[in-house]
Amino acid sequence: MTRSLPHSDRTYGQYCPIAAGLDLVGDRWTLLICRELALGDRRYTDLCRALDGIAPNLLSDRLRMLQDAGLVTTAELPPPAARSVYRLTDDGRQIIPVLRAMARFGVRYLDGEPDEEMSAARAANALLLPWRRPIDADLRVRLEVGESRVDIVLHGRETNLETVEGEADVVMTTDSPSLVRARQGEPLEAQISGSRAAKRELLEVFALKTP
Repeated sequence: MTRSLPHSDRTYGQYCPIAAGLDLVGDRWTLLICRELALGDRRYTDLCRALDGIAPNLLSDRLRMLQDAGLVTTAELPPPAARSVYRLTDDGRQIIPVLRAMARFGVRYLDGEPDEEMSAARAANALLLPWRRPIDADLRVRLEVGESRVDIVLHGRETNLETVEGEADVVMTTDSPSLVRARQGEPLEAQISGSRAAKRELLEVFALKTP
């Protein structure tokens, strides 16, 4: 199904799929809003906190534009959460491969150390999943970054992030600067425990190398 740009005054006016995509998500902050929503449901306050520096009225404008375009919707969570959240629609989730391509492109330009440690989920989304190779794998990887943990579950060619549960096939303990350096060509500094086969599969699937 094709969609026209909801704000006709915000367009490059070119008959080009790249230009058409940028008409929708090319404004400042828009892709970063999509990045946050790719992690899961988010309240307005969650987005404000994660996108430090964005003006509240600009965030509201960007969310409204994404909703008008059919890329974002709102939902009311049942009790005990009982809150209104934003989430990507099925059409909106088509932006995820674009976000991952941007991560692969942009990582080489990261400089210095992050102000604070990424959570395990953010590290997985930014520094592991974009490099997920299209090969079959059945593995539960437990990623530990500082005090944060998340399970990366690989089944066939599908990959999902889940809350920590049960036993993992392989556990990788590292930090986000080490993952960044690994993506910039250095060997990964990490403690990896599990069977030899599971460790080998982890490194192969995520295109990692160790010292």
